[in-house]
Amino acid sequence: MRPHAPLLAFVLASVPLIGDAQILVRPLSGQQREAFERCMKEAGQDAAKVRECAKMTLDGETTPRTPETPTTTQPTPETPVAPPPEQPTPVEPLPPDAPRPTDIPPTPVPPTEPEPSPPAPPEDTRTQAERDYDAIYGAEQDYGDPNLPEPVSTPKSYDPWERYNRQMHRFNNAVDRTVARPLARGYVKVVPRPFRLGVSNFFNNLGQPVSAINALLQGKPKQAGQSMGRFLLNSTLGIGGIFDPASDAKLPNKSEDFGQTLGTWGWKKSRYFELPLFGPRTLRDTFGMVGDAPLSPIRQIEADKTRIPLQGLQLVDVRSQLLATDSFREGAEDDYALVRDAWIQRRDYQIFGDRMKEDDDSLPDYLRDDTNPQVPVDAMPVMPTDGG
Repeated sequence: MRPHAPLLAFVLASVPLIGDAQILVRPLSGQQREAFERCMKEAGQDAAKVRECAKMTLDGETTPRTPETPTTTQPTPETPVAPPPEQPTPVEPLPPDAPRPTDIPPTPVPPTEPEPSPPAPPEDTRTQAERDYDAIYGAEQDYGDPNLPEPVSTPKSYDPWERYNRQMHRFNNAVDRTVARPLARGYVKVVPRPFRLGVSNFFNNLGQPVSAINALLQGKPKQAGQSMGRFLLNSTLGIGGIFDPASDAKLPNKSEDFGQTLGTWGWKKSRYFELPLFGPRTLRDTFGMVGDAPLSPIRQIEADKTRIPLQGLQLVDVRSQLLATDSFREGAEDDYALVRDAWIQRRDYQIFGDRMKEDDDSLPDYLRDDTNPQVPVDAMPVMPTDGG
């Protein structure tokens, strides 16, 4: 082949590649020429291989490339597998005498009973006073804790005459605000405490004979003797009872009246009854006042000019002892219920308290007080006498 033959063959072989590559018109190097000639020799008359040789020479390669056939992996769709056909369950033929399904009567279904409706809440039959009482002292509640101590049970007040008692309570409070309390405050402000203590001792000593008689009627001869001993000792050494040497002699000061005697004899439950001017009582204590009145020393004084001032002074003295309780009553939601329940509780202790142990620390202090700061029976009015 002539020297320029490879170049001419290269140009002719590159004519179909004009759209894909540029035509080299410059001479080939020795290595490119040898590679082109070898590739052309192997290609022979195959035009596709001739074009591959020309493209190889344009790219500067010396070894013909093996055309790679792009392979595209396509996912093979999964062919759903049909479940095997269900085999029909063989049905055994029924005997001729067997009942057909249509001949079998249906099984009776018992009627469904309607669910009972929840019971209606019990009607609140409490009076307004009982609601106020529960609001003050709390209703009984079950907290469901077995470790809690037993709740304190406050005795219910027996008050069937509540409507009348509340009206009388308002009247007594009006008299107390306008007359008794101002007199008691003035008395405390003007009279020194030692003199007020002497007045209290004097009236307390006058009540010792009545206490001694009622203690004897209750079957307490020892207490009756102590009350008479107090009366004799204070009347002599105490200068008419103004001083109290009996307390220094360890003689207890216990007050007993005929109302307590009736309770000891069996009249345990009595309805609450508030008297005009005398305040809280029970029906039993009202009869007790009638029984104690003839034994009162002050009522034995016939001269009105002496008896009435003494009764007035005794009322002022008793009201001055109750001034300390006014602060507790001011914040009460129901003053009537508070006074009634506290008075009945203390009265029950005065009647039945001897059955309790003296060293019972659970008792409040106001129950342990044996004095009786209430309107005394001595203040009951008597018909004026003819003598002046």
